[in-house]
Amino acid sequence: MRISSALRTGLPMALILLGAMCARAQVQEPPAADAAGKEAPGESKGMPPRATPADYQAHAQAGAVTVGAEFIGHSVPTPEATYSTEDFVVVEAGIFGPPDARAKLSVGDFSLRINGKKMALPSQPYGVTFSSLKDPEWEPPIKPKEDSKPTLDAGGGKANDTFKTVVRMPIGLKRTMQQRVQRAAMPEGDRVLPQAGFLFFEYRGKTQSIHSLELVYSGPAGSATLALQP
Repeated sequence: MRISSALRTGLPMALILLGAMCARAQVQEPPAADAAGKEAPGESKGMPPRATPADYQAHAQAGAVTVGAEFIGHSVPTPEATYSTEDFVVVEAGIFGPPDARAKLSVGDFSLRINGKKMALPSQPYGVTFSSLKDPEWEPPIKPKEDSKPTLDAGGGKANDTFKTVVRMPIGLKRTMQQRVQRAAMPEGDRVLPQAGFLFFEYRGKTQSIHSLELVYSGPAGSATLALQP
């Protein structure tokens, strides 16, 4: 709408300006994403699947799909960098099927039985690992110093007790670490096979104390139990 022609018709100026703003907004509105769309921001991409299920420590058939898996321990080896977590152990798993096959994946379909215990550990969402993630390569620019001021004895402490200054990883580096682990986690939802990614199980013990491991898969495709190497 041209403002000059609108003025000649006697339209109020407020209506003229409102119409012009709406027309401009319609022109500038970005096109909507298609239904097939790209991967949503923040979604797990998973790890590159290995060539075959036999390239993992263990593999087993579960209905129409084959599950391959390998125990990694407290390490989180993403494609970009290797991190660690003291509170969780990691299993890299891959789901394979016939050409163009699809499967509905969920981390809840996996559990890990350690040392033959009756109760297997359920797989946890990748986000719960963030608080315990560490980068072994990162070192603080300044080493923590001890505070030499003595503490009061009101709480039973000794007069020569000292405190250590805690140096935390910068928020930018921490966010990058978390995003890398998130992308490497097992993808979920309806997916074209093969797919692979990390599974996380809460376990704070040392891997040296693990004598036997079984990854249990029970999903829409079927069920399978894989004996892994500690």
